[in-house]
Amino acid sequence: MARERHIEPELVLESIKAAVLAAFCRDAKESGEFNEDWQYTVQLDEQTGEAKIFGCPQDKKEEEREITPQGFGRIATQAAKQVILQKIKEAEKSAIIDDYRQKIGMVISGTIIRIDNNQVVADIGRTYGFLPKGEQPHREEYQIGERFDFYLKEIGQADHSEERMGGERVILSRTNPDLVRALFRREVPEVANGAVEIRGVAREPGVRSKVAVFSNRRGVDPVGACVGQKGIRVSEVIKSLGGEKVDVIQYGEDPEKLIAAALLPAEGLKIKVDPDKKMAKVLADDDQLSLAIGKDGQNVRLASELVGYQIDIKGSAKPSAKRAKPIEAGK
Repeated sequence: MARERHIEPELVLESIKAAVLAAFCRDAKESGEFNEDWQYTVQLDEQTGEAKIFGCPQDKKEEEREITPQGFGRIATQAAKQVILQKIKEAEKSAIIDDYRQKIGMVISGTIIRIDNNQVVADIGRTYGFLPKGEQPHREEYQIGERFDFYLKEIGQADHSEERMGGERVILSRTNPDLVRALFRREVPEVANGAVEIRGVAREPGVRSKVAVFSNRRGVDPVGACVGQKGIRVSEVIKSLGGEKVDVIQYGEDPEKLIAAALLPAEGLKIKVDPDKKMAKVLADDDQLSLAIGKDGQNVRLASELVGYQIDIKGSAKPSAKRAKPIEAGK
């Protein structure tokens, strides 16, 4: 039983002890032989399976004596059976949640099985995962039976309507920037083995991400490794993100070059940085200005978040400007 349910044999033995004790208490109370001020224990022979019951007045261990009955009644036996099943079920749930606790920070796949009050429930294998509204990209829609990749964010407490795993449940995310990191670890061997490092991720979930990559290994092109031959690797990441665009750029210590890369696809930018104030002024030709800023300021906003600089972009012929402040970590 322990092997089939992936639990420790000791937990099964403890459940048997609890069951025997429950059966004894049930019969003893019905017969009037149960002493409220006594404490009772069960000893179980792990070789033969024989169980013995001992009892003694509270705090008088020296007076303990065996009080094992000849047998149990039908109702007490059923109570014992229920105790064993319940204890094993709780142990199995605990083992499952501990298994998923080890997978926090990883990508797991699951199938949508239910949508309740904007919360999505997915079958992720041995249990269910919960995707709260705040962890869902704004534009993403879910249908029962669809399969998604999720970021295993944490083990959280179940609400009153969904008691799982003894009050704990698996919390998933589709918005966390670390989902992008985890997907690249899965799709790019060089990221998985440390040859390529992901130095930063800026993300607007469901719309666009910018990823800065770096390598100090000779002969390793970090951008090329992440993009893959004919773009196959980054395409798999994009597919897992539901079509979200992903820009992979080369990380470097030179802030001007890093900002220029982060503002792609705009080109030919003139950049002046103030490292102390973490500010950058960018001058763009008129035909590159809209590309640098992006729709609704998205490109400059993500670039600012990625490099950690406040970026002020202006056109070369007119004073129109778009400013974005870097987003602080954790916000």
